[in-house]
Amino acid sequence: MRIALLGQAAFAEKALEALVSHSHQVVHVFAPADPPSGRPDPLAAKARAMGLPLSQPKSFKSDTAFGQFKAVDAELAILAFVTLIVPERILYLPRYKSICFHPSLLPRHRGASAINWAIIQGDTETGVTWFWPDKGIDTGPILVQKRAPIADSDTTGSIYFNTLFPMGIDTMIEAVDLIAKGNAPALTQDESRATYEPPCRDDHAKVDFAKAPREVFNLVRGCDPQPGAFAELNGTRVRLYEAALENSRSGEAPGTISSITTEGMKIALGGATLTVKRVRIEPATKKITPAEAGAQLPVGALLI
Repeated sequence: MRIALLGQAAFAEKALEALVSHSHQVVHVFAPADPPSGRPDPLAAKARAMGLPLSQPKSFKSDTAFGQFKAVDAELAILAFVTLIVPERILYLPRYKSICFHPSLLPRHRGASAINWAIIQGDTETGVTWFWPDKGIDTGPILVQKRAPIADSDTTGSIYFNTLFPMGIDTMIEAVDLIAKGNAPALTQDESRATYEPPCRDDHAKVDFAKAPREVFNLVRGCDPQPGAFAELNGTRVRLYEAALENSRSGEAPGTISSITTEGMKIALGGATLTVKRVRIEPATKKITPAEAGAQLPVGALLI
């Protein structure tokens, strides 16, 4: 089967390696344009290293991009972490059309920040979906779906890299094999169960320590590593990472820094305590332990 791979970043790079190692024919790679300075995208670099044909359109909407894709004569297009809009005339052009990766149990958590919102909203499980994309946002029929539990120790970063990333690669190979054998399902998504959330940004990352402890804890985990849940101290933004929730009560007002030890910074909540192992105090760009912050994080201070 002649496969065109569209994607970016480490996930698409690994997808390319997996396809080639399983003897699938990748006839063309579409990756982001090289930056004016700095490293090229990992997928572009891997395609060059493998000697594969590579195109780097800034948009898939132009007639030029369509012409490039049509000339490839692919039988299947695989969208592995694509952030650009791919129009229907490209999606439907290959003989077997296109399949797309999404890191959630569709139709739940459509949108660009599916992993963040699954944790923020307190889901106990998530997973990966390969689906047949259409003109909607993550709305096409489901091809393959696998589930995974969300533990209290998970953050957006940890569950992606440790669980969803490798699961996504494994299920991609499963999906391609199903298509090649003519056994590929196309299960219509249940719109009554569908949810959509916007990209998780600073507008959603401000901590309200008056909320239920579990809500605070989930927000910090769901924003770790990006965008980083934050509170303010004397007008300075403090971002919080690597959190744990304890049922013990300090008796102090929610948001109060109860103590700072080598284990982290303990912050009082309503009926519980949040322990944070790493912080980033803006405008600094480096994460540090709370103990390293010294006078910037005085015990007894109130984070708001």
